Amino acid sequence: MTIQIKVEGMSCHHCVMAVQKELNKINAKDFKVEIGLVEIDPEKNNLTKEQIKHAIENAGYIVVE
Repeated sequence: MTIQIKVEGMSCHHCVMAVQKELNKINAKDFKVEIGLVEIDPEKNNLTKEQIKHAIENAGYIVVE
């Protein structure tokens, strides 16, 4: 099931690319990143929500819960 994760601090295309880069590092393959939002299916990517959250935070942004 695809989930939407709200992200604070993203303001431009470079922010989107930074999050995409971190998600690629954890081998996420099927996801969509927009300014302020990540859409991803954790099960389809064999990832936990915590792994995804950590990747977003590694890019320098805040996950809004």
